[in-house]
Amino acid sequence: MPNPIVECIPNFSEARRPEVIAEILSALESVPGVHVLDRHSDMDHNRTVITLIGAPAAVEEAAFQAIAKAGQLINLNEHTGAHPRIGATDVVPFVPISDVTMQECVEMARRLGKRVGDELNIPVYLYEEAATSPERVNLENIRRGQYEMLKEEISVQPERKPDFGPGTLGTAGATVIGARQPLIAFNVYLTTSDTSIAQKIARVVRHSSGGMRFVKGMGVLVEGRAQVSMNMTNYRQTPLARVVEMIRREAERYGVAIHHSELVGLIPQEALNDAATWYMQLDGFSAEQILEQRMMQMMRTAGTERGVAEASFLDELASANPTPGGGSAAAHTGAAAAALVAMVARVTLGKKKYEAVKDQMWALVERAETLRADLTAGVQRDSDAFIAVMEAFKLPKDTPEQIEARQRAVQSATQVAAQVPLQAARQCLAVQELALQAAELGNLNAISDAASGATLARAALTCAAYNVRINTNGLDDEAAKAYLLNEVRSVETRSAELEKRLLALLAERGGMNLD
Repeated sequence: MPNPIVECIPNFSEARRPEVIAEILSALESVPGVHVLDRHSDMDHNRTVITLIGAPAAVEEAAFQAIAKAGQLINLNEHTGAHPRIGATDVVPFVPISDVTMQECVEMARRLGKRVGDELNIPVYLYEEAATSPERVNLENIRRGQYEMLKEEISVQPERKPDFGPGTLGTAGATVIGARQPLIAFNVYLTTSDTSIAQKIARVVRHSSGGMRFVKGMGVLVEGRAQVSMNMTNYRQTPLARVVEMIRREAERYGVAIHHSELVGLIPQEALNDAATWYMQLDGFSAEQILEQRMMQMMRTAGTERGVAEASFLDELASANPTPGGGSAAAHTGAAAAALVAMVARVTLGKKKYEAVKDQMWALVERAETLRADLTAGVQRDSDAFIAVMEAFKLPKDTPEQIEARQRAVQSATQVAAQVPLQAARQCLAVQELALQAAELGNLNAISDAASGATLARAALTCAAYNVRINTNGLDDEAAKAYLLNEVRSVETRSAELEKRLLALLAERGGMNLD
């Protein structure tokens, strides 16, 4: 059976306010069926790149929600950063992954572009495979002069007229939307702070000035070091190793060397295999020789993908990394509780003995599945909220202005980090209520499963409440702190009441001896 999957890599003109990125991520994850694979924020570029995948319709909707949220929160008139940009959501490419054609991605780009222009009043330019003219295939042509020049030219120069939306720029700027093949964002840092050297090397390497066919590049200063910033648009035709070696040779001409390199976002395994094969001079190498590749093939053949995913989460939970942590574990456990409730409702449906409660059971299934999806998304949402707090603490504090901005960012991110587990606690309470209903009305043979779901939900709620409390310790806003603590106490009180009702029900209806 076909399983169409599309990748989308929206680029947002913000990295220094983690609370803004948290809200954009929340907008993305509000769409069922969308999975965020990666997020990369660069403080010098003041830019965040998010990678998500899912079914085409879900990804298209998630992209729209993120563009809308970014447009509300990011003001291009106040934005500064090393990376060229023309919009709050600067560029949104769709990439076909499986059972999807490039033409379908082009159609997605055009539909989204029209909707953004019509509903959000943001100018949209189509690029790459979705471009409406040869001049707009290349992103650099569209982004020429950045936001500041586009604001002056968009209403007076016909060649700058957008494909969709108004002919004027607001504070959200414009957005470039398109469809393309997988791209690798790859940066090479030099052992110098002289940006002119990076710019000279970029001119030699990139295609637009006579370099390698599938390389776009520029020289910038990042964290006090000259960087050759590149987009590799076809790693099969222009391999990574070849680009690195050209940069190495060019750098030697200026008496400098490569300090290190970095990836922005994700990279296809094949590209790394090619680089390793080239540098190690492997003869007759095949991807089948990679241990993990062979293992994954065997696991897929055995149909164990779900078990592997579960083990992967538990492995991450057990690792030395601070995320995922207790909040993510709470959301994960709450999702398991919701799944149990859905199971009890399903084993009740279709039984003549329970025909009278059929409508209630269908409603239980629908609500439980919605909560399961929300709590599953909450696993990543909690990790992202914690990461946002850590990023805020990393902001510079060399001047009074920076100290004040850093403190604001820390407080804002901490408030989000408290609100996320509070939301999970509320959702777990809703699962607990559904579980009680399942125990009251559902298949008697599954009453212990309903009780297990209720107990898991209560445990998850308690874990989430701990995370609310620990984060409120870092809040200076006493009113916000009081609100959060009052809310979590209210949820806990209601949860305790539900547990008492459940225990009574297990004794009465289930005949359990709970002494």
